[in-house]
Amino acid sequence: MNLKSIAGIGAATLATLPMQAQKALPPEAATPNIILILMDDMGYGDLGVTGASQYDTPNIDRLARDGMQFTWFYSPQAVSSASRAGLLTGCYPNRIGITGALMPWAVHGINPEETTIAEMLGTKGYHTGAIGKWHLGHHRKFLPLQHGFDYYYGIPYSNDMWPVDFDGVPIHLKDTTSRLMKYPPLPLIEGNEKIYEIGNLDGQDRLTTAYTEKAVSFIEKNRNKPFFLYMPHSMVHIPLGVSEKFRGKSRQGLYGDVMMEVDWSVGEILNALEKHELEKNTLVIFMSDNGPWLNFGNHAGTTGGLREGKGCSWEGGQRVPCIMKWPGKIPEGTICNKLASGIDILPTLAEITGAALPERKIDGISILPLMLGDRDAMPRTEFYYYYQENSLEAVQKDYWKLVFPHSGRTYRGFRPGNDGWPGQTGTEKIEKTELYDLRRDPGEWYDVAEAYPEKVRELEALAEKARQDLGDDLRKIPGKNRRKPGYQD
Repeated sequence: MNLKSIAGIGAATLATLPMQAQKALPPEAATPNIILILMDDMGYGDLGVTGASQYDTPNIDRLARDGMQFTWFYSPQAVSSASRAGLLTGCYPNRIGITGALMPWAVHGINPEETTIAEMLGTKGYHTGAIGKWHLGHHRKFLPLQHGFDYYYGIPYSNDMWPVDFDGVPIHLKDTTSRLMKYPPLPLIEGNEKIYEIGNLDGQDRLTTAYTEKAVSFIEKNRNKPFFLYMPHSMVHIPLGVSEKFRGKSRQGLYGDVMMEVDWSVGEILNALEKHELEKNTLVIFMSDNGPWLNFGNHAGTTGGLREGKGCSWEGGQRVPCIMKWPGKIPEGTICNKLASGIDILPTLAEITGAALPERKIDGISILPLMLGDRDAMPRTEFYYYYQENSLEAVQKDYWKLVFPHSGRTYRGFRPGNDGWPGQTGTEKIEKTELYDLRRDPGEWYDVAEAYPEKVRELEALAEKARQDLGDDLRKIPGKNRRKPGYQD
């Protein structure tokens, strides 16, 4: 039975299509090509298969039709650098000292003692490339070539970290008191060297196409050996940039145009695999780093009904789309409603390839049984929602989520800027511990703590376990097993 479409969060959460488990992989190492496509600030509801409207995403929808859609998948944290750190190392990002979003003046980045997916796969003979936004430190010692990648092309941090206002005018021409004056020009890097400075919106318009062309070239050059391609797009983070071939093509304005170009990019990757007869031996993973940046109005995406967005521990901030395709291994047109996270990718790839796991403690768990269609498997049952520097704001076990008193960003009750300019946000203070049954209430509208005191106690015990291990700034608990990031000399 094939997946044709999923209309919104309700259908995607409740539907479970029949799965036939594939045979387990042999104990000897397998060497599929691996492509990991990471979107920036794309919401749960931004794809055709999750209910997007006024534009189409046929190539990404084809991934879901030919592979598996994960409906209960979480980014490691609801903000850029932290999410990427967790994805590439298999750790909660606060464990390895990467929290929040690293700024262009940061003096720290990913520690060289941490093992990335690229370093792990390199031990198995993979040629590795990173094309797109890095954001794990902009100094040379933190760039991809120093962390297991053989090739890099992209920008070192978010595309809004530049001295240009949201209307595309360089800030020194209009407001010399703005905070944007602190930003340096936005560099485009190949290898370890800056090859260009992106100084206006025209440069942003070319990014998606440039990344795609480099990715297709990488596939062509490495078609005769196993490769790992990590493709973290700069879009759909603001400022939105789109090429002329897609400008004005959607019925949802610039955001829809950008989504259509990203979908085109995915199609070009799939076409390159087919052209070189690599499709059957390639695992493709498509996901987002966190939820949409809602205060940018119609320049932001949608959570598909989940609460809030980027920058908070509600479901809209951390539950993200994830689709995987691996012909002959992942059953076609299937949905997985089991709990999984970006921190699980590294150990999963280790099990697939026979690579050794990092010597340092990681938090990820292999989800290969889920990918192979084992309906009884449930490798992950718990998840920690950390934010700020090291604040444990919530924990999840099975389908229950316990939210602790904290202050955080909120969009609910505020009107976003409809023209794409920053809208109004506020600080929501959670005064008491709240419990949500995510199976019945994925929008987190109804606190049921008083009705289920035994669940509150059970999740409080889980939270205490997390605090002793990783700490909790809200409780002034340092944690026993946190590690430091790397620092610039």
